[in-house]
Amino acid sequence: VQLQASGGGLVQPGGSLRLSCAASGSIDIINGMGWYHQAPGKQRDLVAAITSGGSTNYKDSVKGRFTISRDKNMVYLQMNSLKVEDTAVYYCAANSLGGSWSSKYMDYWGQGTQVTVSS
Repeated sequence: VQLQASGGGLVQPGGSLRLSCAASGSIDIINGMGWYHQAPGKQRDLVAAITSGGSTNYKDSVKGRFTISRDKNMVYLQMNSLKVEDTAVYYCAANSLGGSWSSKYMDYWGQGTQVTVSS
């Protein structure tokens, strides 16, 4: 399974971005998909995740602002009302068994895409 993320960039506080991630290869084995972010000097944290059945899970700080969605081999992260503290490298990831959204249980990772929120 290969994951290709895109859509990062520079945006002002209060602005919006939409991240996309395309899965290819043996996509039939994918169960859950998620977005993680990592700021310099910090650990990689779950931002949002979605199961194969459509159940979602969000980091508290993004609830009401970010929306994760999934369509076939694609997963999206719509980010609205962006804040300076959302600045990080964002990674998409997928697992084949589910059960936990901890980054150590994710089986496949895409390359990161930088999101910078700054005036």
